[in-house]
Amino acid sequence: MAPKKKEKNLKRSNIITLKLTDIELAVLNEAADVTGLSHSEYLRKLLLEKQINHQIEVVADMNDLRKLVSEYGKIGSNLNQIAKHFNSGGSQSRAIENEIHQCITDLFLLRKEVLKLAGGMNGNRKTH
Repeated sequence: MAPKKKEKNLKRSNIITLKLTDIELAVLNEAADVTGLSHSEYLRKLLLEKQINHQIEVVADMNDLRKLVSEYGKIGSNLNQIAKHFNSGGSQSRAIENEIHQCITDLFLLRKEVLKLAGGMNGNRKTH
């Protein structure tokens, strides 16, 4: 991030020192990153305004989301049929076992696709 131009009539000449634990520093880093502010700007805003509002913009491809929702529905239907089979006294068979494994595999693949669409585990957030 490029440094912001300081106002000419506002000179900050007072320095304070603050000691933080590793966890406190991680919280500060995350909060400042999410808002797009430096540590100093973030703490100054927090001190003066008592609250910092930030927005996270989520952008998604609706066609991809519809496809994923449809896939989740199909997998859920398969799992319901398997549960009905066992709840009605059905015996375990190799075919049922294979179907369960296939549903689990499909769920993991779908999870991977959702994470890819969401920008991975970190979310790749766009902030304002």
